[in-house]
Amino acid sequence: MEKIKVLAYGIGVVGGLITKSLLEKEGVKIVGAVDVDKNKVGKDLGDVLGLKKKLGVKVVNDMDSALSKTKPDIAVHATSSYLKDTFSQIASIASHGINVVSTCEELSYPYLSEPELSGKLDTLAKKHDVTVLGTGINPGYLMDTLVITLTAPCQKIERIDAARVMNAATRRLPFQKKIGAGLSPAEFKQSIAKKKITGHVGLEQSITMIADVLAWKLDMTIVEPVEPVIAKKQVQSQDIKVKVGMVAGLKQKVKGIMKGKAIITLDFQAYIGAEEEYDAVTIKGVPDINEKISPCVHGDLATIAMIVNSIPKVINAPAGLLTMKDLPVPSAVVEDMRKYVKKI
Repeated sequence: MEKIKVLAYGIGVVGGLITKSLLEKEGVKIVGAVDVDKNKVGKDLGDVLGLKKKLGVKVVNDMDSALSKTKPDIAVHATSSYLKDTFSQIASIASHGINVVSTCEELSYPYLSEPELSGKLDTLAKKHDVTVLGTGINPGYLMDTLVITLTAPCQKIERIDAARVMNAATRRLPFQKKIGAGLSPAEFKQSIAKKKITGHVGLEQSITMIADVLAWKLDMTIVEPVEPVIAKKQVQSQDIKVKVGMVAGLKQKVKGIMKGKAIITLDFQAYIGAEEEYDAVTIKGVPDINEKISPCVHGDLATIAMIVNSIPKVINAPAGLLTMKDLPVPSAVVEDMRKYVKKI
């Protein structure tokens, strides 16, 4: 069997890390790279990734030409969190008969925020016999797929609570800035108003996916305002020093309401100086389930793995716009990737 041919769409921080990971995998060949950054277009992918070797793949900004010339089996897409911003990109890939796995957070459960675009994308994918999937570590796994899996041994479920607490000092600088670390409370409030800080995209999608699997018809989903975490003592990362009274990061809760009660609550916290990092899922039911991963799963490393490990399952899957609940149990790809693929 020939190697699985992959086109990388979006060679930013996350897209670059995913591409580097793919270069280390057996049975995979990067055949194309697309990005709109003028500083990257025309350069060898190896140079853009900071490698000490040429890869013989030029970064281009003409996706249609790249897809026609390289004819990949799948495109790894990493550009934006919102489906309205990525729809034309993903639709174009699908129209060329190419499978897509994307980091777009809204795409993890797109029918919630963009039902019309989702319907069009599903129709297009089925027309061209390809699969489209949005995934990552969160959304995509920790606060939805893992939660769903943990409900399997329950006879009854009354309530589900999931929490993710991260020490942002261990994350890359763009993430620390994204959560407002180092700002004053007033600056944080202004950044929220200007939508420079948006909170964690995908929590509402995760709640909806969980409820859908359990056949719970939520009366409403309450997205609580993003709140700053104020430093009670001086904390710092390698790049940012947070003084007492300044913003160390953010927190946000989303609740799924049914019959006047919060039956699903997702609690996301990311700030510099968190004394304990963990991912926790608590299910009140018969029996109760209490799961805790401590320290929490590393977001960047795990996002890369979720995208890479999903490639064989996306290729094997039926055509259409799918979510993680529609695929087999997620698992690592530790051998030659061709061993996991049935359809090529």
